[in-house]
Amino acid sequence: MLTGLLAPTSGAMRVLDEDLADANKAREVKRRIGVVPENLGLFENLTAREYLTFIGRMYKLPIAMVRERSQELLAIMQLDGDEKKLTLEFSHGMKKKLALAAALIPNPDLLFLDEPFEGVDAVSSRTLRDTLHSCVARGATVFLTSHVLEIVEKLCTHVGIIAGGKLVCQESMEQTRQSGTLEERFLAVVGRGQVETQKLSWLEG
Repeated sequence: MLTGLLAPTSGAMRVLDEDLADANKAREVKRRIGVVPENLGLFENLTAREYLTFIGRMYKLPIAMVRERSQELLAIMQLDGDEKKLTLEFSHGMKKKLALAAALIPNPDLLFLDEPFEGVDAVSSRTLRDTLHSCVARGATVFLTSHVLEIVEKLCTHVGIIAGGKLVCQESMEQTRQSGTLEERFLAVVGRGQVETQKLSWLEG
């Protein structure tokens, strides 16, 4: 809903200070955001450069700008050595980096990432983290979802906890750390009663 793909059944949303219920404003907001969905949604019969060119042109960027930014992104993501490979030949980590490159090509003010580090090797993970830090340093907002609480605790300045489809907690990471780790805070908010501790009989001492 925050990316404008679905309309809310009730309530209202403002993204980048605009109401997404207004179709014209929603279109302008979409030009200012980048999205990396969990399933990536890449066109796998294109090379990385072809895919970035397609995405750049969809954002109506000038072709010269698309070429320049594509070259920089491919170099930063260490994909420039695989110019002739189709995306379907990429490893999972390479696909994640290409998806992030595509989200970054319009120079977004807001970046949505769904499980960006899932299944990513250590080298690719470091590249992704460094790139995200650069985005934040220039003033962009990065909105990421993850089930890996250690990643959230390490990277994020603010956290929201969703349980049963509802936002049950929203606070700064500094506030979270005052009561312990993010995992402890999550369990306290969601409810320890929902965490079933089961043991294997043959592992009992």
